[in-house]
Amino acid sequence: MENEATATIASFAPIILMVLIFYFLLYRPQKNAQKKREEMLGSLKVGNRVITIGGIYGTIVSLDDEIVHLKIADKVEIEIARGSVNGVAEDKNLSKE
Repeated sequence: MENEATATIASFAPIILMVLIFYFLLYRPQKNAQKKREEMLGSLKVGNRVITIGGIYGTIVSLDDEIVHLKIADKVEIEIARGSVNGVAEDKNLSKE
């Protein structure tokens, strides 16, 4: 009886090992990146210089829960979805305003 239990556990060991590998190499890092992105989107405020997913740099003029208004040039403002902001632009040399 004991040998059968050991053999059963040994047959499931590779599957359990693969699940653990997938968790630590794929699922966990993706969850951390998603959490970091949600924090970045939640911390946006007027005056931040951002880059969109499409590569457009702009300064936030106004925002609400779903829409962000960006000033991308003098007298040129666009309206984008909040989720299309890729990140906050850190380089101060990009600003032409």
